[in-house]
Amino acid sequence: MNDAREVEVVVIGAGQAGLSSAYHLRRTGFRPERDVVVLDHSPGPGGAWQFRWPSLTYGKVHGMHSLPGMELEDADPARPSSEVIAEYFATYERTFDLRVRRPVEVRAVREGSGGRLTVETSDGDWSTRALINATGTWDRPFWPRYPGQETFRGRQLHTAQYPGPEAFAGKRVIVVGGGASGTQHLLEIAEYAAATTWVTRRPPVYREGPFNEEFGRAAVALVEERVRQGLPPKSVVSVTGLPLNDAIRQGIADGVLDRQPMFDRITPDGVAWADGRHVDADVILWATGFRAAIDHLAPLRLREAGGGIRVEGTRAVADPRIHLVGYGPSASTIGANRAGRAAVRDIRRLLAETSARTGEEQEPAVA
Repeated sequence: MNDAREVEVVVIGAGQAGLSSAYHLRRTGFRPERDVVVLDHSPGPGGAWQFRWPSLTYGKVHGMHSLPGMELEDADPARPSSEVIAEYFATYERTFDLRVRRPVEVRAVREGSGGRLTVETSDGDWSTRALINATGTWDRPFWPRYPGQETFRGRQLHTAQYPGPEAFAGKRVIVVGGGASGTQHLLEIAEYAAATTWVTRRPPVYREGPFNEEFGRAAVALVEERVRQGLPPKSVVSVTGLPLNDAIRQGIADGVLDRQPMFDRITPDGVAWADGRHVDADVILWATGFRAAIDHLAPLRLREAGGGIRVEGTRAVADPRIHLVGYGPSASTIGANRAGRAAVRDIRRLLAETSARTGEEQEPAVA
């Protein structure tokens, strides 16, 4: 189609944040395909969960919160989380008639005409009055650069490519990263590998006791302050620390979670430190996290000098038409649910105010 199709709201992404937002739009009267369209680049339902490694069973998932309006119940903890959550998301989309369009790649969001935004996609363009960006981080794995990296004769891969522990049988493996993924990888791989080495930039900070509401609020407040200043969000573990559960305790006792400081360079057959120490390796696994997948928003020039997008709640300070759900403090599953509701509330207010000024027809009434 040459002409952009017009809607009131475009939602980009159909993971937890996108589906939560779509649910609240639907619940307050926005009609799928007429008032709102949900675009997802993945081949099927499940968000980033559908790409997780098979050994990450549902019982190992930390803090998966149900979507609004439908509980995730009676899930088999022994099944891969990729299967459990993909099925749950698929059922959710059908139940609430969200009509997610996929696979659709969003290439750019630009200023359109008449105060609208133009969303350029692999399936043609959309013209919208507001946009909810819920693209998460899975598509932007962070690969640090170290001297000699290109000379390594073994295999290098990122958490996003992790195939499961069996692939490392008999290998000497270096795992880089101090987050939850890094420790999970190590505990799994150690049963198969010839040797494992754990390196991190900073010593791990272990957290004892439950992750209660007070602790959660404090952690969220720290992330909120960063995005309010226009700084990129930090990793979750940098705020919360690593939970000191039975598996972690056993890994420490067994010597698997014996953290080493970050190496200084990579050699053809391993890694080396400035003090002369060297560890041979067949594989370097970079469990170094992800960055927000927001490059398609670049034409709007929302980034601040600090490298992030300045956000109040979910609203981009530089452009109130743009809401980032699942970004910064709303990156958790429960945070994404709450943020989806808040974003829809703000968007309804914005559209009502815009309609009142221009004399256009009001947005849909509450169902």
